[in-house]
Amino acid sequence: MSYVLLLIGFMLLIKGADFFVHGASSMARALHVSPLLIGLTIVAFGTSSPEATVSIVAALQENAGVAIGNVVGSNIFNITFVVGIAAFLTPLKVESETIRKEIPFTLLASISLLILISDVTLQTVSQNLITRSDGLIFLLFFAIFLYYIFEVARNSREKGKQDNTESKIVSWKKNIVLTIGGLAAIIFGGDLVVNNATTIAYSFGMSETLVGLTIVAIGTSLPELITSITAALKNESEIALGNIVGSNIFNILFVLGAASVISPLAVESKIYIDVILMIVLTGVLLVFSRTNFKIGKIEGIVLVLAYVLYMTYIFIRN
Repeated sequence: MSYVLLLIGFMLLIKGADFFVHGASSMARALHVSPLLIGLTIVAFGTSSPEATVSIVAALQENAGVAIGNVVGSNIFNITFVVGIAAFLTPLKVESETIRKEIPFTLLASISLLILISDVTLQTVSQNLITRSDGLIFLLFFAIFLYYIFEVARNSREKGKQDNTESKIVSWKKNIVLTIGGLAAIIFGGDLVVNNATTIAYSFGMSETLVGLTIVAIGTSLPELITSITAALKNESEIALGNIVGSNIFNILFVLGAASVISPLAVESKIYIDVILMIVLTGVLLVFSRTNFKIGKIEGIVLVLAYVLYMTYIFIRN
């Protein structure tokens, strides 16, 4: 029964995120917000809402391994598999100065995570924790990121006003219903995923961190995968890559920040290697994006292979 409920939970997460992104994006375009900003914020935050729900619910249920593993695993999946598949299908052009600035910001957020979880090892406590004060630091960084985004929005608003293709046909009632209904499905689906994934993990002798890094991380990242592939096929490179960069920033700063403020998160020793790998892969993405300002098919294959190797490693490690 747990497998059936887990599948239902994933379906609710994916479809809920799809409704949320569609409704919110349509309303944003009607308000003359540029496609780039939509990719970096509404689409990115919308597709990351499953991660947020799962990690926050896991924190409330004191499943810290799922909460932390979900964020780190999702970010690694996004950087490698999602970007890799999208780039293999259609080379991603990295022309926007905003995107090039946000990848370093993602790197900064990842390094901040490593510093904070390394700092807790110096405490004379029986268990390493991401404390509430650490969570507040993450949320402060997230507030700085939002301020930056608002500045981008203000500077690009005039350009956005030139694109009125959707604003003339927007159905506000429909999109409000889609947005609220999508969020409701995400919340309920997230609860199902956490409960049943944890049950399955225990039955196989898997640790909470491992199930967070694998089953939960991949499941909650499916909206990013679907959204970025669709955007790439439509030659919307800014939305495809902006979705991933924005999602990863959101995952670390807001999701972990909110989860640890709700309940301090215990840190397993194995997760340090995964965080370091996340930093390295973010650096690789930065290098790829600055090479001829595009991520091509070869880079895409390299990223996908990196994820396959990573999955092999963590299953052997467990």
